[in-house]
This record gives sequence, structure tokens and C-alpha cells, in this order.
Amino acid sequence: MRVRLKGLNSKRKTLADGSVVTYFYAWKGGPRIEGKPGSPEFMAAYNAAVARKLPATTNVIHGLLRKFQESSDFTGLAKRTRQDYVGKVLLIEKEFGDFPLAALGDKRTRNLFMEWRDRLAKSSPRQADLAWTVLARVLSWSLNRGLIDVNPCKAGGRLYDGGTRREITWSADQEDIFLRHASGGIRLAFLLAINTGQRQGDLLRLPWSAYDGTSIRLKQSKTGARVRVPVTSALKAALDTSKRVSPIILTTRGGTPFTEDGFRSSWRKTREKAGVEGVTFHDLRGTAVTRLFIAGCTDAEVATITGHSLGEVRSILDANYFSRDYALAESGIAKLEARTKIPDRAPDQPTRSNEQGEKQ
Repeated sequence: MRVRLKGLNSKRKTLADGSVVTYFYAWKGGPRIEGKPGSPEFMAAYNAAVARKLPATTNVIHGLLRKFQESSDFTGLAKRTRQDYVGKVLLIEKEFGDFPLAALGDKRTRNLFMEWRDRLAKSSPRQADLAWTVLARVLSWSLNRGLIDVNPCKAGGRLYDGGTRREITWSADQEDIFLRHASGGIRLAFLLAINTGQRQGDLLRLPWSAYDGTSIRLKQSKTGARVRVPVTSALKAALDTSKRVSPIILTTRGGTPFTEDGFRSSWRKTREKAGVEGVTFHDLRGTAVTRLFIAGCTDAEVATITGHSLGEVRSILDANYFSRDYALAESGIAKLEARTKIPDRAPDQPTRSNEQGEKQ
């Protein structure tokens, strides 16, 4: 079924590489709509744009939602995060758009919002938590701006407990079998991720101009951190032998840059073909951090490569990605024995004969 969106405007543009793309706008002169036409993301972005165009009543939650989406707190988020937020904003508008701001201070309001989250959780606890997070953030932003006097969603906890990915890193065997089945952009994406520790979104946007033959420079979209990562010999070989068919490094077999949805689909098919289970692309970032640590890198060295702060590196190693890999145990024992002349004696412990000699 095809739905005709009122006011939708399109414009064709020729890119630097000669390819032609079509951009869509909510209306002529209106905001650009991201995503594939007809997709849930596209529809959500269109509806949000139209909603923002409509006059909002200042004394109900709908007005706060519109103001928040016009603020730098929203526009400064990563593209994918904004898309996720828009979908949840529409849910909030549908349920509480006409909720009076004066009622936010009523002690019954928090329970009302929590019951709404409970209903959403019947379908997906994780999505219910995200909807709650968006509502709480909008109200927190409004409180900070002096638009409301209380945030009834503060410290609401979580319903979804997916656990951490502490023990989940790619093994050498998984890496080998995946690379045997991967080709083209998927193979290069794997090598970029495992050798740089960067996020999927940043790697998909990485241009050839960011690579100078010895290092890769980029600005992380999520943190804003600027990093320069020296390339390993394996990554250099892969980059130097890749055909530059586009200004963007990672491309499809047809030579066009991957879309996020297209890349995830191709990645999933390759992983299923290789029979690799239990690990994701995201886990490559943690694997890179763990391998750098196992190789003897300091926290500062890891932070310089990945773009994290020193505190974040330790937090990642301790709380999220720190795989209790057997290689760590081997590395620790090797260091112990390197300082121990006699295996059954602690490092630097004097021998009995030495002790007697000293007494004499």
C-alpha cells in the first residue's frame, strides 16, 4: 500500500563521484527527511517535521517536545540517535501530548507515566526504557530551562536488563572464519574496526582523505573526540590494495557507499554464511580494546587510539569489555616468571643461603 505524504518535496543532486541521489524534504523549503522513503524511520522523521510545523500549545507536554527538538541538545545528537528519539517522541505525543504542565507536580503523575511504560514493556522492555529515557530527558531539559518546576520521571530505573557484554569478544577462530567468508567492503569494515576500535557509524562515513598512508584521522560523531590512529601493517595492506571507487572508503559491490541499513544486512548475511554466532560488529570495538590491553598498552595508549578518556578506558575494561581471556592469564604468568629466577620462589625473595650469609 502506497501512502502519499502531503507536501513532500524531492530534489535530485549529482554527487562528487558522479552518482545521482534524491533528497526528500517535508515540504518545499522544509527540513530534509532522512532514511529510505516508506521506511519507519522516514515516516517518523516526516511526521515529526510536520508536527513541529504545527503551532504547539505552551501549557502542555506537546510544547515541550517541540521546543526540545529545536534545541542544540537534540540537533547535536548523532543521526541514528535522533531517529530513535523521533520515534519515541511520537509515542509520547500520542499518549501525553495534551497533558497539562501544571499537573507534573501532582504526586500521581509519576505513577501515570510508569504505568504507560509498563504497557509498552509488554511488547518490548528495551523500547519501553528508551521511551521513558526520552520523556525523562525532555522533562529534565525543560526543568533546566525553567519551563517546568519538577521532573516526575527522574531516576526511574530500567525494566530491561540485557546484561553487559563483558565476556563477549571475538576469538581468533571467529575472526579467521569470518574473514574467509567476507569480501569487499564487509572484509575491509572488519579490518578497520578490529584495528582501530572505532564505531560502525564513523567507519561507514570515513573518507579516503582521512587516510594518509600511515594513519587515519577522524572526528567521532558520538563524542566529538578527534583521533589519529596509526594503521597496522595488516590494515595498511588492505587499504593500499583497495580500489578507490568512491570518496568513501567502505562501499558496496556496486561501488556506492553503504547505507546503515544496507551494511547491517550485508554484515548479517556474511556472519550467517560463516556460521559465526554470539558476537556482533559492536563487539569488535571491545575486542580491539581488550587486545590492545593484552598486548601491553597502557590506558593512555588505548585512550589515544580509541578516543575515550582515561576514565572511560578503565571503565570499559573493568565493566563492559574486559574479557577474562586466557591470554591475559598467560601474559600475567609470563611477566611473573620473567622476574622470578626460580619458578617456585616469589620474585626478589632472598634464598636461604643468602640469608645465612648476611647474618654472618
